[in-house]
Amino acid sequence: MPSIDNRVVLTIEEAAQRLGIGRTTMYALIKAGQIRTVTIGRLRRVPTFCLDEYVRNLLADPTPLDRAA
Repeated sequence: MPSIDNRVVLTIEEAAQRLGIGRTTMYALIKAGQIRTVTIGRLRRVPTFCLDEYVRNLLADPTPLDRAA
C-alpha cells in the first residue's frame, strides 16, 4: 500500500495531518471553498495538488504582520 506521500488523494483526516491542522479546521476550510475536494463514490477525498494549491494561495496573499495572530 502506498504511503501518504505517494498517494494522489487523501482522506480529510490525512489531509489535515499533512497540513498540521485539526480535522475541524480542515472541514471549515473545505466548507469555505478554500480547499477543493472530490467525491469518489460516496467518499470525499482531497487531491494532494489541492493542498499545494491552498498553500500557494496563502503565500500569494500573506497576512500583514500587524494583523497576524
